[in-house]
Amino acid sequence: MKVTPEWLDKWRIWPRMIITLYGIAFYQTTNWFMNLPDPSNAQAGFVSVIVGAGAGFFGIYVNGKSATNATTHSTNYGSSSSSGYSDK
Repeated sequence: MKVTPEWLDKWRIWPRMIITLYGIAFYQTTNWFMNLPDPSNAQAGFVSVIVGAGAGFFGIYVNGKSATNATTHSTNYGSSSSSGYSDK
């Protein structure tokens, strides 16, 4: 199997790798924070930034489309044939 840019787009290798690495970072950060004897506000803020970044990563991962899916699927909004209603 030859690894081509199209293959990487089809299987979404980079987004999957990024979300996996984020999961590892989140796990490590959570364990670090829970093991602190007396966490400070700065440390809690750091964890908050890590968790907030996860929402962004997840949104990009879920809403992102591979190049092949973006070009092969189209929708037909507003057409009378697609809605089932006539223009009478």
